[in-house]
Amino acid sequence: MSANVFVDTNVLVYFRDASKPDKQIAAAEWLSYLWQTGTGRLSIQVITEFYAVVTKKLTPGLEPASAREDILDLLPWKPLGLTEDIIVQAWNFQDQYQLSWWDSLIVAAAKIQQCAYLISEDFQHNQDFQGLQVINPFLVKPGEIS
Repeated sequence: MSANVFVDTNVLVYFRDASKPDKQIAAAEWLSYLWQTGTGRLSIQVITEFYAVVTKKLTPGLEPASAREDILDLLPWKPLGLTEDIIVQAWNFQDQYQLSWWDSLIVAAAKIQQCAYLISEDFQHNQDFQGLQVINPFLVKPGEIS
């Protein structure tokens, strides 16, 4: 697969969540695959949500230094910052699909980065947003999408 894949926050969180070993393993498989293929994509929103969740909500949580190391490791993926384009596209997705504002920003960032897939358990599996297909990474393995 050479298509870009946008990674939602929940996948990154499960990668660090030892209380859910099955999901942790699946998240690790996806992240490893995306590193190997160079197809992983993120947004600054995802990175900031990840930091907040793993340092404050995850039990046991990560120390801030460990979470910061994870984020530094992800920066080569060139996370997309909030832009005027993302805001305008997010409004369109919010109106058309009745998404939350935060989910609309995720979809817009994925579309702007020309992703074919969005891996997340927070959206409906196989949902299509104008050519962006949602994949639940805990139902599908990386090699099973084309």
